[in-house]
Amino acid sequence: MVLTNRQESLLKLIVEEYIQTARPVSSKSLCEVMNCSSATIRAEMSLLEEYNLLEKEHISSGRVPSEKGYRYYVDHIMQPKELSGDDMLKLQTIVNNKSLVVSDVITRSMEIVSQLTNYTAIVLGKTSKDNLISKVEVIPIDERNMVAIIVTDKGHVEHKQIYMEGEVNSKDISKTVELINKLIVGTPIDEVSSFLEFQVKPIISTYVEQHEILYNAFYNAFNDFTSAESIKVAGTKNILMQPEFNDTKKIREIISKFEDKELVKNIKEEDNGINIYIGSENNIDDDVTVIKTKYVVNGEEGTIALIGPKRMEYDRVITLLNYIMNNIDKED
Repeated sequence: MVLTNRQESLLKLIVEEYIQTARPVSSKSLCEVMNCSSATIRAEMSLLEEYNLLEKEHISSGRVPSEKGYRYYVDHIMQPKELSGDDMLKLQTIVNNKSLVVSDVITRSMEIVSQLTNYTAIVLGKTSKDNLISKVEVIPIDERNMVAIIVTDKGHVEHKQIYMEGEVNSKDISKTVELINKLIVGTPIDEVSSFLEFQVKPIISTYVEQHEILYNAFYNAFNDFTSAESIKVAGTKNILMQPEFNDTKKIREIISKFEDKELVKNIKEEDNGINIYIGSENNIDDDVTVIKTKYVVNGEEGTIALIGPKRMEYDRVITLLNYIMNNIDKED
């Protein structure tokens, strides 16, 4: 489909006005800007409606962009918006903070973007094989429970509560941790389970009385560490601030989807660049847009995403995500 210059200008105006006001756009409001008569504007709007780029909410109402209209706008009309000084300053305080590890920079930056836009931000992170084990620590809770903490050479920190299938004394726990640290420090995180199997298991019984319980507990914990993805969601309730989601049933439906970890995991992005999924194109909800991109920085990889109404400030979101991706420190 090829639109005339006037039709593209008209669609741009309608999309951008509707994004700002959430109200149907009438022909009268466009006459002065387009320097055309109301009859001409109505005729062009009717054509755009025939092309399924615009639609009416009610018979007598003005027009609103359709899903296809938003897609045309994003693909052919939209230009990234210049980053405001205020937005840049807020993000700079995070991306320029050298005391933060990469995962914290990404998470805090997305929290700020969520606050700036009133959209929901999601960060899916996974420690890559480039991370080497730097240290393992445990904090005993009682005879059957402890918290294991794993630190990598990239500054990535993970923790997990471990349940043991039998009571274990603190002396045996200390010996096991000492043994693990001696044998697996410097090992790529995705190879730790193998090292436990072939390096630790054959000799742990020599040093630790309750070795089977402890070995099984640590083996399971490391398997969880290497396979699990972290999920961080910011601004879940921001969806309540969008006028198109004022229906209580719809609000509950969307928020329940944000709380569904398996559904959220499917937001993971495989492609390069920033990608936009409008309405039926995403796997979250037909009434939202998901804008997401993959990152690989300092041995860590994952996806960052913003979720909002289809009436989203696409140009601003693209600029904010581009700023984060272009300014994350990629040097060790």
